Amino acid sequence: MLVDSHCHLDFPGLREDLSGVLERMREAGVGYALTISTTLETYAAVREVASARPNLWCSVGVHPDERRDGREAGEEELVRMADDPKVVAVGETGLDYYRVEGDTEWQRERFRTHIRAARRAGKPLVIHTRSAAQDTLRIMREEGAGEAGGVMHCFTETREVAEEAMALGFHISFSGIVTFKNARALREVAASVPLERMLVETDSPFLAPVPHRGRTNEPAYVRYVAEEIARLRGIAIEEVARATTANFFRLFRDARPA
Repeated sequence: MLVDSHCHLDFPGLREDLSGVLERMREAGVGYALTISTTLETYAAVREVASARPNLWCSVGVHPDERRDGREAGEEELVRMADDPKVVAVGETGLDYYRVEGDTEWQRERFRTHIRAARRAGKPLVIHTRSAAQDTLRIMREEGAGEAGGVMHCFTETREVAEEAMALGFHISFSGIVTFKNARALREVAASVPLERMLVETDSPFLAPVPHRGRTNEPAYVRYVAEEIARLRGIAIEEVARATTANFFRLFRDARPA
């Protein structure tokens, strides 16, 4: 049994066919999924999807480069929203300098707020980092993110960044990118991260793995991520599934397997 530890089931391409998505997920041996919040504005839809099935959970948070809410989520608000049995994590949060020009201090302040909220709520963090690894790690250290724990989602950084994150108590999650032909360096990282610190995800509807690259991604396809990791490590996919599923439920303590 596999878990898709990061997807966006409220996004177009998935929500309109939620029953079909969940059925294909079941047929692929994917028993559980965590659907991720990216804005305050859309959180209600995220929570609604998570409530549709006992094998789905959600997070609460604002993506690092999102500005559509028109206001910042405060620490008190995030703590209050996280006090919900379906909410098992805070995020996705972090830093993303890839598409942002000019001053990025607002991103760093948002990230700090999410870390503080996660610590107070006792929920792990889902961290997104792109073109910002050193600032991400620095703020994680400064704000005591290790107290909350969490996962570096859709990991695309170096082995050194992975090791620094794991030293802070974080897990490393791999997406369909690990199946891409140009992801040789990432495959080397995936082969080196200890199984007991690893998760798998789709980040659907984005980043569909080979052989579905270019199409709408969905939780059923997390099996291709697990198969690639098993191939890289010379082990059976069942071993990857057992380890990553156990890791998911150990990390996201409020997610209760049916």
